[in-house]
Amino acid sequence: MIETIAVSIADRSGYDAVSLSEIARALNVRPPSLYAHVPGKADLLSRLHRRALKHLAQLIAHATVGTSRRAALAGLIQAHRDLATQHPGLWEALQRPADSLTIGSDEAARVSGLMTAVLQGYGLRDDDVVHAVRLVAATINGLLALGHSGSLDYREPLAESSWEATTSALDRALESWPASSLAR
Repeated sequence: MIETIAVSIADRSGYDAVSLSEIARALNVRPPSLYAHVPGKADLLSRLHRRALKHLAQLIAHATVGTSRRAALAGLIQAHRDLATQHPGLWEALQRPADSLTIGSDEAARVSGLMTAVLQGYGLRDDDVVHAVRLVAATINGLLALGHSGSLDYREPLAESSWEATTSALDRALESWPASSLAR
């Protein structure tokens, strides 16, 4: 229940608004009573981060099941967009540094595994997958940040066509990944 309220606060008022006192107010209890369930704010934000990863993994899995290459890439991108739209507070949590518990979590491993699987569909292996994940993640984050700031609203074409063009450009980049790095 505490995590669910934290998600609601983050989605409504932003990640930085999440606090034990805000959760206590929502539950109509005194803040010290929450310490029996949550050791402190750092633990609460770590839980929120893992909750975001879990939800993202579910979205990616649903969007990419039974697909490969461009269709899987499009599903991966759409899953990130859906999380950012449906749960802006969870998306914001993913933009913050993760603690060691989150980095080593099953949720983080699942997201990493799903993204890796999508990109391995392009024949990428080892370090190339890592580089490709970074490229795809940076591109998704960048376009989402531009959209969130309103920067995509100032001129034609519409933002949706930018997402389509981005998906096509990433697909071409992954399809033509340098042959020397694929031969390892």
